[in-house]
Amino acid sequence: MRALVILPTYNEAENVLPLSREILAVSPDLEILVVDDASPDGTGDRVEEAWRKEPRLHLLRRPGKLGLGSAYLAGFRHGLDRGFDAILTMDCDGSHHPRYLPAILEAAKSSDVVIGSRYVPGGGIVNWPWYRRALSAFANFYTRLLLRVPTRDNTAGFRCYSREVLETVDPFGVRASGYSFLEEMAWRVHRAGFRTTEVPIVFEERRRGVSKIDSSEMYRAAWHVLTTAFRRPP
Repeated sequence: MRALVILPTYNEAENVLPLSREILAVSPDLEILVVDDASPDGTGDRVEEAWRKEPRLHLLRRPGKLGLGSAYLAGFRHGLDRGFDAILTMDCDGSHHPRYLPAILEAAKSSDVVIGSRYVPGGGIVNWPWYRRALSAFANFYTRLLLRVPTRDNTAGFRCYSREVLETVDPFGVRASGYSFLEEMAWRVHRAGFRTTEVPIVFEERRRGVSKIDSSEMYRAAWHVLTTAFRRPP
């Protein structure tokens, strides 16, 4: 199974190459697409230099900070156009450890979508203060309640989508551009009748650099979930 891992980046120069090496070491069938939003710290330049020596590492440069959701969409289009069987998404900050990739890829053989989940037995979070844990738990409860999706970790960015899913649920029609993109995708997948499997992971606080999410993004995500709940299914 040929699989593409999408790594959206903004100021991840310290993380992107170490993580890419770990991912590519998992399987010769894995390739990486870094979608870089004109990082001022030179993330794109580092990837471009490494790309010349590693044919499984690819780079898509964008003109500015266009958002997480649009980075995923750019990666989906790249993967679909090039015939990949599965497309994965991961954070580039080290929070999603590549050691979980074998389990996720194995689960993908019998499931349409696989989520690296913090909220199933065996999963968890390390190095987060209590208030971030509480916010994350509430966000997932809120999403399950309003969108009526059975998955427990709907805000997780560590995912594997089959080609069929992406060709069916029309991710390019998702209205959200930020982190709520993940919640709407979970809703679309469930509404379309696809099977989702959650594989336990331990989410680790970023290894280096600064988190990009802020309180305004959380408010936008909450509002988007609320409005999605009253929309007709796609």
